[in-house]
Amino acid sequence: MSLKTILPGSTSPTGQQITLGVMGGGQLGRMFVQAAQAMGYFTAVLDPDPASPAGLISHFHIQTPYDDEQGLAQLMQRCEAITTEFENVPSPALVTLGAHRPVAPSASCVAVAQDRIKEKAHFVQCAPVSGVFPAPYAAITTDALLAAVPAELLPGILKTARLGYDGKGQVRVSTREELAAAWASLNKVPCVLEKLMPLRGECSVIVARGADGQTVSFPVQKNTHHDGILAITEVYEGALDPTLAARAQASTVALADHLNYVGVLCVEYFLIDTAHGVDLIVNEMAPRPHNSGHYTQNACDISQFEAQVRTLAGLPLPTPRQHSPAIMVNLLGDLWFAPNAVREKVSERGVSPPWAQVLALPGTHLHLYGKLSARPGRKMGHLNITAPTVAEVRETAAKVLTLLGLPPLDA
Repeated sequence: MSLKTILPGSTSPTGQQITLGVMGGGQLGRMFVQAAQAMGYFTAVLDPDPASPAGLISHFHIQTPYDDEQGLAQLMQRCEAITTEFENVPSPALVTLGAHRPVAPSASCVAVAQDRIKEKAHFVQCAPVSGVFPAPYAAITTDALLAAVPAELLPGILKTARLGYDGKGQVRVSTREELAAAWASLNKVPCVLEKLMPLRGECSVIVARGADGQTVSFPVQKNTHHDGILAITEVYEGALDPTLAARAQASTVALADHLNYVGVLCVEYFLIDTAHGVDLIVNEMAPRPHNSGHYTQNACDISQFEAQVRTLAGLPLPTPRQHSPAIMVNLLGDLWFAPNAVREKVSERGVSPPWAQVLALPGTHLHLYGKLSARPGRKMGHLNITAPTVAEVRETAAKVLTLLGLPPLDA
């Protein structure tokens, strides 16, 4: 169904408060719920976890599997429009929802992001317009295609076509023998082999696109990953070459337009060294708000989550304005157990990070996700740091990283 304008604070013909729905109850769903509620909407979350971060704070929590017919029927009954907080929602569920309620992004758009093979093909199709290509790659779905992999793609990275994130489902390979062994270790599921490129850095772009085709872009984010998981995002003048940043923004808009996308979309890029200088290649996309866009909650006049609400409700999309230099620090469960950090007190989840000392620093904004237990690699929250100047935000970030026992900036 097509989207229509759903005004904040309005009621349905039966007199019920207008409700927006989200498939998935993780931290991204939680922050969508918070943004929607701040604007006056009721919210409903479908997630099987009784302790899901979004479900705990939503007006309604439909506690069923994502493909449960009764659960989907309840969500449709409650909601005027529905979005998703992660790309691995079963496609048939989104198709079912989309037949009865407006869904943004659509099932077809999510299906492209769910499958690296489809995603790479989309990037290649858009390259003449976007001006940015993916890394050279080959799809591997059969033994014959494995044998036919061009030698120039090695060394490379073998990635599962589906369900890979935060570095999972990825194996570096240097020879055909290693490639064959890696594919076998992944149970010969459909994969993509990407040529290993001379990586200089990483960045991402978040855009919001309405049903009318209006698209606005957030500033380009410079990202640092540790062990395949985002660690730091820096967004301020001078963080990235402005020409490359403008190309990344234009490319992301082109990718969204080609899909007739509606919603918030994040596209990740690699910065690579070439004979002609630093260039861009497109890596992957996420049909939802993204970890690298969390800084928008405190550094911009419209956050990525408010933009998600606006696109779902058919509201106007002003161009987001960043008012402060910003650095986002990802807070993983490792912090509750890391030996090098300053400590405050012991809890059942380990040793609490020194939040009082961190929050005593100017411009620090703590966002914890309400997860009941910490474990290594689990995203427990993030810390946004803002300041009037680039020098000040970097100085505060350096102090925060020291307190938390994390690697310094540019490490």
